[in-house]
Amino acid sequence: MQLELVLRLIASGVLGAMIGWERRSRDKEAGLRTHFVVCVGSALIMIVSKYGFRDMETAAATVLDPSRIAAQVVSGIGFLGAGTILVQRQSIRGLTTAAGLWATSGIGLAIGAGMYVVGAVTTALVLIALEVLSREGRISVASQCRLVVEARDLNAVMQTFCAECPEARKVQIRRVTTSADKPVVTIVLQVRMKPGSNLNDLISKLQATPDVFSISVD
Repeated sequence: MQLELVLRLIASGVLGAMIGWERRSRDKEAGLRTHFVVCVGSALIMIVSKYGFRDMETAAATVLDPSRIAAQVVSGIGFLGAGTILVQRQSIRGLTTAAGLWATSGIGLAIGAGMYVVGAVTTALVLIALEVLSREGRISVASQCRLVVEARDLNAVMQTFCAECPEARKVQIRRVTTSADKPVVTIVLQVRMKPGSNLNDLISKLQATPDVFSISVD
């Protein structure tokens, strides 16, 4: 019995590490070690919940509910997942990693309960969602960015966009300011890229324009 429980812990660690490896390859906040520990810890809690109170079953007036301890993992893991969510400049990052931690804890609970096939299939589905679907999203969804361009002439910048930058599907001028001590125009542009386009290519073409002094991504 003890050997089987140890095997459950090992199996949960392997499955959690697989998800963590994918997250680490993308430089996410929670990586290999975090997912490994979450999955093994969840499996351990499930094992303790199922088998840790066998010695009390014979006690008089003792009512055991093995699901109560394991159920706390579902709510408790939310605090850990919240730590991976970052809000930066009106955009939210880390939601997928937080959801991955939540799913990893569920995988650990399944393995701890002895549901090996369910845990393995769930791991495969999570990896498909993280890897395959993220590639599909990068191909099909256009990205947005804000460019701050310092140039001599606004018209030269816009002509470059129209003539030499097919990567930009939509460009909006958000703000134009002029410097009092030098003839430099600061232009803040909201750029929507075409699917599959590279922002670096767009910046390189703008930097090649003689009237452009500097470009930064806001």
